[in-house]
Amino acid sequence: MKKFNIRKVLDGLTNVSSSSSASPQPGNRENDTIQENLQSEHFQLCKTVRHGFPYQPSAMAFDAVQKILAIGTQSGALRLFGRAGVECYCQHESGSAVIALQFLINEGALVSALADDSIHLWNLRQKLPAVLHSLKFNRERITFLHLPFQSKWLYVGTERGNIHMVNVESFTLSGYVIMWNKAIELSSKTHPGPVVHISDNPMDEGKLLIGFECGIVVLWDLRTKKADYRYTYDEAIHSVAWHHEGKQFICSHSDGTLTIWNIRVPAKPAQIITPHGKHPKDGKKPEPCKPILKVEYKTTRAGDPFMVLSGGLSYDTVGRRACLTVMHGKSTAVLEMDYPIVDFLTLCETPYPNDFQEPYAVVILLEKDLVVIDLAQIGYPIFENPYPLTLHESPVTCCEYFADCPAELIPALYSVGSRQKRQGYSKKEWPISGGNWGQGTQSYPEIIITGHADGSIKFWDASAIMLQVLYKLKTAKVFEKARNKEDKPSTDIVDEDPFAIQILTWCPESRMLCVAGVSAHVIIYRFSKQEVTTEVVQLLEVRMPYELNDVDSPEAAGEQTPAVSTPGATSSPQSALPPAQTHPSTSSNSSDGPRDNVPCLKVRCSPLKQSPGYQVDLVVQLLWVSGEPPQQITSLALNSAYGLVVFGNFNGLAVVDYFQKTLLMNVGVQELYGLADPFQRQPRSPRKARQPSGDAPPVKSCMSSLSSFYSESVKKLRISYFRVCDVNDGSNASEDRCKSPTSGSCSPCNSDEETKHQKFIDKMKQKSRRFSKTVANDLAKMSRKLVTVPDQKHETDAKDSSFSRSRSSSVTSLERESREIISSFHFSETLSRKGEAMPGPSLWVGTSQGSMLVLPLTVPASSELRMQQAPAVSFGGVVTRLKGGILSMATLDSAGAPLHPPYELWYDPNLPDEREEKDRWKRRRPASPPSGSQEGAPDTHYVVLCSEKQAEVIVLPAQTSAFKHNITEASFVLRADVVQMNTGCCIACFCANGHIMALSLPSLRPLLDVNYLPLTDMRIARTFCFSNLGQALYLTSPTEIQRLTYSQETCDNLQEMLCELFTPVETPEAPNRGFFKGLFGGGAQSLDREDLFGETAAGKASRSLAQHIPGPGGMEGMKGAASGIVGDLARTRMALDERGQKLGELDERTAAMMASADSFSKHAHDMMLKYKDKKWYQL
Repeated sequence: MKKFNIRKVLDGLTNVSSSSSASPQPGNRENDTIQENLQSEHFQLCKTVRHGFPYQPSAMAFDAVQKILAIGTQSGALRLFGRAGVECYCQHESGSAVIALQFLINEGALVSALADDSIHLWNLRQKLPAVLHSLKFNRERITFLHLPFQSKWLYVGTERGNIHMVNVESFTLSGYVIMWNKAIELSSKTHPGPVVHISDNPMDEGKLLIGFECGIVVLWDLRTKKADYRYTYDEAIHSVAWHHEGKQFICSHSDGTLTIWNIRVPAKPAQIITPHGKHPKDGKKPEPCKPILKVEYKTTRAGDPFMVLSGGLSYDTVGRRACLTVMHGKSTAVLEMDYPIVDFLTLCETPYPNDFQEPYAVVILLEKDLVVIDLAQIGYPIFENPYPLTLHESPVTCCEYFADCPAELIPALYSVGSRQKRQGYSKKEWPISGGNWGQGTQSYPEIIITGHADGSIKFWDASAIMLQVLYKLKTAKVFEKARNKEDKPSTDIVDEDPFAIQILTWCPESRMLCVAGVSAHVIIYRFSKQEVTTEVVQLLEVRMPYELNDVDSPEAAGEQTPAVSTPGATSSPQSALPPAQTHPSTSSNSSDGPRDNVPCLKVRCSPLKQSPGYQVDLVVQLLWVSGEPPQQITSLALNSAYGLVVFGNFNGLAVVDYFQKTLLMNVGVQELYGLADPFQRQPRSPRKARQPSGDAPPVKSCMSSLSSFYSESVKKLRISYFRVCDVNDGSNASEDRCKSPTSGSCSPCNSDEETKHQKFIDKMKQKSRRFSKTVANDLAKMSRKLVTVPDQKHETDAKDSSFSRSRSSSVTSLERESREIISSFHFSETLSRKGEAMPGPSLWVGTSQGSMLVLPLTVPASSELRMQQAPAVSFGGVVTRLKGGILSMATLDSAGAPLHPPYELWYDPNLPDEREEKDRWKRRRPASPPSGSQEGAPDTHYVVLCSEKQAEVIVLPAQTSAFKHNITEASFVLRADVVQMNTGCCIACFCANGHIMALSLPSLRPLLDVNYLPLTDMRIARTFCFSNLGQALYLTSPTEIQRLTYSQETCDNLQEMLCELFTPVETPEAPNRGFFKGLFGGGAQSLDREDLFGETAAGKASRSLAQHIPGPGGMEGMKGAASGIVGDLARTRMALDERGQKLGELDERTAAMMASADSFSKHAHDMMLKYKDKKWYQL
């Protein structure tokens, strides 16, 4: 009688909605014994932190007491920075651009103004800032904000020229409004333009300086509600700045001039300065310059004031980069920037505007960088930036995430990376030093590796939700530098960025690194702490012929030699032409013939000095074949224990032994199947040759469209390239298409037509060389296509549900079959053959058509034999097939625990002693728990597969399906990884429709399904990656990395791990007015703005002018407000305590004076009694 299992029933009910077949095959009773600890309550998805430079910055503000910097972006994001490791990200719901920011100094609050004419109050006293209040203007556009120090009234300037007052505590408008027609002269008939500046006089808060765009500046008296003075200049105004004494102000204009005005002399400027203008000798007006966008005027006690300005360069400086000018006394320093200046702020010692400012640094916000200049040192050196803002130094092309790495990795990378730091930085501490780090308990090492378009690779320490660069590797050093334009590499794949990193794989235990570049090259690196000079770079050239049956007729294809019989590889210390076995008549140097047997890049011939860190061990390059450039690499894997690297592309795969620097296998995709090819590629239908080039492109698998950063447009060009070749007369199709179109050996009967085709092909190649300039447009088109792909794929999957492909002549079906590529690899030591009793080395191969094949390996056991004998690779056949391309594979032991591939222990290759001490061939793998099988029976392993559509678990060595799950029907999976959690392992998937899912192992039960982020950008698909312990990340913009977690434990501890922005700090004391200023009233005059702007004095504002919106912060906002009230109460209590103490001291002094008076009175009374009855002459 069959035993009833309630767990199977529950799992079946859970998976019915997902079309999952979760019941094991009969006879596999060992599946029942695997205990799965992961449950759905162990998963929760949330964002953790965002790293990198704020994308498209638009505004900046600084809290001079809290030492916190805020940056707003054009997408409505806010990034707040404090000391190193203190970062925070928050987002406005509307997504409108941030146009202005104002801190409530030392209050833990920030006011932001957006391009949709709304202002928001952010509470920064909580770890996750939230909006407390919002105010949406309905009839006027906001252009400027000003919040005086220690004031609760915010001045809002508008495009109409009016100024409104907003109470920042209640976020309500005042009835007090300064109208533009009252501010300017009545005789003026034109509108003054938008308000570009608002500030109060440092010495008199009742005087407000208003700058209009047309060039008019008004000094407005808030008490009398009229203008005291009006200052007019012919040029438009961009900014205004006060002298701290309140007697002068300076304006910057559109003609590159600065005007200095005395407030009591409005007739003309006291001084006109053109910092970068050429002054004619005849006394004429200097030539106009570019606009000065901003100027700041800061004073010092012991020297000349500082004038800092941006812009104002002469128009004859064409092509000169953006500059910041620092004028101090008679010296003028022009500091060139790498990018255009968005904004800058001068950091000063005091927050009070009526005191000597004592500037010490300038924060410059550039379009793609943040620079801080030290004003206190000669030469104005910059501070070393502690933030990870160099992520986009070169565009990120790929990304990998490693959690729970070996503990010694981060110190090792930091030790070699610290030698790469630049010199000449300021010796002072980073001036933006506010906030405190989080107190999280999770402390496992995390490393992020990013590949870039210039061929560089960066290692980042991502532990404890921080990010710090550890080490930078430049792969372009391996190749020759182009001395002139003629020497530049011409790959016909990309012209710009030929060294771009496409794929990388890393073994943390052995520290082996392998990278694949966009120019069809693979570089293998070893880690060493010693500096070496490599005389000759080891080079291995691989010839992978194009699959001719994909583009040629069946008759022509049958005459070609199969790729498996022509490995075509050479192993030499330096580049040498391999024997051209397939095309012996080609010449690589002939200008009229097709290019053949040459790589896309030239490896350097001179000695290569390699610093400590990652050093080149072997370079593998794919060669041109008969005028065809090598196909880009789509998959890559490395195993340090076997000493093997395997890579694949459209043509097939190649296995390289990097110990002996030899090629072990070079086969096409079709040869992997042998006689058991399920797709029946031959014979090919001749109708493909007659399809016009204007047909709609075929529906491709996700993997073929997302295989690399650069390849999609190249594939489009090549498809059109082949169609052009196939438009010839149908009767001569087989003869005309036997060669590459550029080979020059076509039939002479159609020479005119072929000449036209040749010209068209040349134009297409010229377009392909300019490909990198149109990457953004192509990726945008691809992302738009992905929105419609689910519908298309749903239709095609219904037709392709059966794995027996029909021999239809449809163009779509032919191209889907012909474009099969190698999509994934996995090294493992498992039971790869049916009936195998002992685990052995093997390589598992996945393709874009859903096939999984196994290649058993034979690796010598000892180190001596391994260096003399290369491993053997054999064919194991197809194990299974799934819908969609295979994305990832993994193996499990009999208990369902991950069976990690063996690896080599790291040793320094440049230290012979260390090499002898360590056993390099010691292979490590976690010990498998005893299985439930009987004694003498072979152990059981599991292979986990995940494709674009399905997931499957296969039992080894029987190679039978244990569990199968349909992940998605209407969409497709972009990234899938088998990850290790605290209590088990699971499959984590990211789909194109934005869903993030987790499946248990081995039963494939759904544990998590959250609609997180719809795929709107190819950047997300290219960089999204999962890691162990519930971590993931992706590139959310060209300059920022977004990290997230799908672990419930991490979400619970996130609040403790996040940093604190607000810390209690005492506000500096106000400047001393001095005796004479206090006596004669020469000091700063305060203003009770409540009496002017309050509802009692000014009335209520029009309801239609603006709408108050409660903040979405909810309870968090209430907590923040409560914490603000508690802080106010605490400060009030401290003030009362101080007052009580002073009153107590006064009481003591009064009591002492009273005691002294009583004593004096007593003595006086005694004297009076003594001499009361005596005469004057008796005294």
